[in-house]
Amino acid sequence: MTENIEKPGHLARRFQQIAVAVFHAEVEAAGFDLTPVQYAALTTIAARPGIDQATLAGSIAYDRTTITGVVDRLALKGLVVRQSNRRDRRVRELVTTEEGRRILDGIEPAVQAAQRSMLRGLNADESDLLIRLLQKAVAAGNELSRAPQRDATADAANVR
Repeated sequence: MTENIEKPGHLARRFQQIAVAVFHAEVEAAGFDLTPVQYAALTTIAARPGIDQATLAGSIAYDRTTITGVVDRLALKGLVVRQSNRRDRRVRELVTTEEGRRILDGIEPAVQAAQRSMLRGLNADESDLLIRLLQKAVAAGNELSRAPQRDATADAANVR
């Protein structure tokens, strides 16, 4: 019988548990109140002002229904605002507020510390290799996910 330690599913789940715990510890110690998903959403909105919720969900590989709650919490914290799209009033565009940009600037050292902590025990070459292998495995299995990651630029090109 193969032990769980040799199974990629078990190892991926354990690494996710560690990654979330480390992220929370570093971010809270630095005085911030963001979850990993909120951080991913906020950084994506900041990088792509005017993104809509459906595109945001695809960009961070998050369920379209559940992303509403994430955006609601970011809006309640005053970090993002929803704006009506000029061409289609049903579409709500997302923009970071000044406070949201301030939080992103301030939280970055804690996020970087969390990333280093997640990879402790690995040297630089091993860290690079792990990231490359994870990227390769995630890309190969993307369509198997309940919330596949979508490239918004490719999606936009396919709509035309």
